[in-house]
Amino acid sequence: MKKRLKIFIYCLIIILAILAIIFCYFFVGKAPVQKNITWGVDFSQMQAESLGLNWKETYSAIINDFGVKNIKLHIQWDWVEGKNGEYYFNDTDWQLAQAKNKGVKIIYVLGVKSGRWPECHVPTWASNLSEQQQKEEILKYTKEVVLRYKNDDTIINWQVENEPLFEFGKCPSWYYNDENFLKAEVNLVKSLDSSRQIIISDSGEQSDWFEAAKVGDIVGITMYRKVWAHITDTLGFNFNSFLSPVTYWRKALLINKIFGKNVICIELQEEPWASKPFNDVPLDEQLKTMNADLFDQNIKYAKDTGLDKFYLWGVEWWYWMKEAKNQPQIWNEARLLFNNLYIPI
Repeated sequence: MKKRLKIFIYCLIIILAILAIIFCYFFVGKAPVQKNITWGVDFSQMQAESLGLNWKETYSAIINDFGVKNIKLHIQWDWVEGKNGEYYFNDTDWQLAQAKNKGVKIIYVLGVKSGRWPECHVPTWASNLSEQQQKEEILKYTKEVVLRYKNDDTIINWQVENEPLFEFGKCPSWYYNDENFLKAEVNLVKSLDSSRQIIISDSGEQSDWFEAAKVGDIVGITMYRKVWAHITDTLGFNFNSFLSPVTYWRKALLINKIFGKNVICIELQEEPWASKPFNDVPLDEQLKTMNADLFDQNIKYAKDTGLDKFYLWGVEWWYWMKEAKNQPQIWNEARLLFNNLYIPI
């Protein structure tokens, strides 16, 4: 009996020691300070229009008022191919042309899950197709996009899907159950354009990033500090992330050491995460998870992670706050950030 007790105690000590080492690695210490940080924004035409904004005016303000030089474009499949085999690229052409004129570099999101709710954007005509037919149509669409734009040097990276390994959003039933389809998409893009590295994005908080690193050339991660955690469709609560800034740095080191891949932040939360779409949520509730103070806190937090590239999520909301709500504080703070004049308040 005493022998068993000793063995149990030894095992417990070993387990606790291992847990302590893991905790210290991921939560204790500071990341190195990056002297040259690249700041960019995510932009969705769909999101701008859903807020009642003139999307061209919004996009132009981002480039001309901010002087932003890095934009990640979320382009929806259902917007481009509203009818099977008929592609509408006029709006995308315009966005890329404006970027080229101002020397802006673009990350272009390909695929069916391209970001913004409901995350997967399946055209109506494709919604009732079989699993195999949907996969074939997604690959056709992806091929059409890459062939159209692969000679446009405004685009610096393709991002294949948006958080394809993280189960979030309303997507086809097969989407998260076929790990080979993402690889097929990446292989297709590489076969059409070998000149650009491919980004695979993943949840910064709820993933180890290993699977993304196996598939992509660059790992793009999210960084969300205050979110609405759904229990049911109507019930939930505000949740504050407990992760230390150094957590991201230490995870990024592992990815670099094991896979030789770099990690960048392609979604830094700078808009509210509310229980419903903004149009259905009072402004007071929105401001609980994003306001000028929280904007500054998230910028400081990002700098403390040791990463050197961040795309800020929420630029459409900043413009909406400025234009529709007469609250330009965050827009003005962001202008300073992108013009290297930023001093946190």
